[in-house]
Amino acid sequence: MPITIIAIESSCDETAAAVCVDGKILSNFIASQKVHEQYGGVVPELASRAHMQNIVPVVDAALKMAAKNLPSPVFHLPSIDAIAFTQSPGLIGSLLVGAQFAKSLSLALDKPLIAVHHMQAHVLANLIADPKPSFPFLCLTVSGGHTQIVLCESPVKMKVIGETIDDAAGEAFDKSAKLLGLPYPGGPLIDKYAQQGDPNRFTFPEPQIPGLDFSFSGLKTSILYFLQNAGKSHVYKEEFLATEEEKKHFVKDNLADICASIQHRIITILLNKLKKTAIQTGVKDICIAGGVSANSGLRKSFEENGKKYGWNTFIPAFEYCTDNAAMIAITGYYKYLAGDFADLSVSSSARAEWREGC
Repeated sequence: MPITIIAIESSCDETAAAVCVDGKILSNFIASQKVHEQYGGVVPELASRAHMQNIVPVVDAALKMAAKNLPSPVFHLPSIDAIAFTQSPGLIGSLLVGAQFAKSLSLALDKPLIAVHHMQAHVLANLIADPKPSFPFLCLTVSGGHTQIVLCESPVKMKVIGETIDDAAGEAFDKSAKLLGLPYPGGPLIDKYAQQGDPNRFTFPEPQIPGLDFSFSGLKTSILYFLQNAGKSHVYKEEFLATEEEKKHFVKDNLADICASIQHRIITILLNKLKKTAIQTGVKDICIAGGVSANSGLRKSFEENGKKYGWNTFIPAFEYCTDNAAMIAITGYYKYLAGDFADLSVSSSARAEWREGC
């Protein structure tokens, strides 16, 4: 009998639902929240309220979409086998909306509940469509809140072997965009302008962090002083400080090159650590995942590195890079096969701890 999973994702400001049958995604519906743009970032209270408004129509839309995409008359959506949902990490109010809806659905249908870690789901987004990596594989997960290198031995056995000791790569993109005066969300705008600029025009320092861990706080500080000094220095000195007018003109006249140079440095930090990890582990199947994996510069550089070092590279489709329920559904499917279920007492958590296992 086919295994049908309905999945719910509500960790931040996207309300999403998906239906998966035997590992095949039949629907992946997402409702975005535009209300946060005017505030320059996600407002948690507004996000949770929007989730409450969106979740019923979003789940309904996902079920209807899946019904149209049934691969065979043998499959019937009413025979849902389990409900998967994002347990952590994320905004606690947003997580609670998805979790409580999933629990209610589980109770009403008398079907098992599957709790999913958001970052595990980003990794397994690489298993949604062919070609798929073979185990073991490495995955560089990069998002607004996380930067990790994960060794994946199976769909349910993973280990974080490198991570940021301070800020995430996605945060470095977004904070840099804010310093440049770009509107929220700024990360994609840096990518857009970078495509028109010279990545070697300005040089930003690469942090010398031992091992496989990352750091981006020093880079952000360097970018801050670079802009405050209108490009004259990366350090704070009174004699370098520019006037507001000078800073404004410097950014306006050099925006594309600044964006390209910032993006180039963030990407080299990521890929240099990934290269080091690949050498240490000997693993050749390598993936990227997470919201920042939608960045065109990272995707291009990652594939170029793959050809250079003999990696088998894998990148999820754009629709599976940012927050979505398809990745929750595919993770739920593999956890179902492993018999990894939760009960109604399971609680959501904003904390991101995820060192080993899953």
